[in-house]
Amino acid sequence: MAIFKIAHITKLEYNWPIKESINEIRLYPHNFENQDVLQHQLIITNHPEVTISKDWHGNRVGNFNTLETLSEMIIESQMIVRVNHSLKIPEIDHAIVSDLDAQKEKSITLLRCSYPEILKNQEEINKILREIGTENKTIIALAQQCNEYIYKNFTYTKGITTTTTTLDEILALKKGVCQDFTHLLLQLMRTLGIPARYVSGYICPNKTQLRGEGATHAWVEIYSPIQGWLGIDPTNNIWTMDSHVKLSVGLNFTECTPVKGTFKGEAKQTLTVSVAIGYEDGSHFKEMNKVQDKSSDIQMQQDQIDHMHHQQIQQQQQ
Repeated sequence: MAIFKIAHITKLEYNWPIKESINEIRLYPHNFENQDVLQHQLIITNHPEVTISKDWHGNRVGNFNTLETLSEMIIESQMIVRVNHSLKIPEIDHAIVSDLDAQKEKSITLLRCSYPEILKNQEEINKILREIGTENKTIIALAQQCNEYIYKNFTYTKGITTTTTTLDEILALKKGVCQDFTHLLLQLMRTLGIPARYVSGYICPNKTQLRGEGATHAWVEIYSPIQGWLGIDPTNNIWTMDSHVKLSVGLNFTECTPVKGTFKGEAKQTLTVSVAIGYEDGSHFKEMNKVQDKSSDIQMQQDQIDHMHHQQIQQQQQ
């Protein structure tokens, strides 16, 4: 069991003032059987009213609009979370893939989480599974061996991929970060018919040299008919431990994006995300990532085109 104090700060900066910002956030940590949210607070620039609902995965989703003109917006999520992953023990689970059939027939969610993505290079996925060998193996064994394959054959490299990098590109690069390895493990599991979902969260190992410490992290949950959803981390080749804090779940990263939105204005958006973690022994860890939002460039180009078109219409009317 472990308790963490986490501050997740998203800073959106614009090189020109923008207006009418519309946003959707998944920054509400899960309360579930392995995790208790002891405290949570959300602080947003100009304190807009946030409407909270639940998506089909059960995530709490916040939606808010900001009509004021802005040059920057800060969204800060502060939480204190207690985690106890020892309540589930994957190694004692001996279910096989065919044991899932009855439950998948009754659950649209499980069925949908069993469909692999359509890839140009699906044969590479099939090749990996042939190399691992899938006959007469439990769900747990298959997950562990696929997890280990990714860990040993794909290199953890920051800065080489983005949130828009495709799985086909990952298979070619053989490199990436937690998001990429999570999407790869999802494809392997779903190709086998095992329900699997993307998990967005944090990893808080406190100097134990796990990859991804102090940052937003991603891993996979597979479904067993005996124990339900079980977390497995391909970036570190481990089952989830008390250092894994769950934020949201979905079919892929797009369904778990912590912050996404749109705005009006001819501006480029720069996104900075920092995560600070406080541990029970008083130590702290902080990581910051700054990225240029390509979607902002597209939005700016479209706004410029619309502006030019509007001017042309005005000139024709004169």
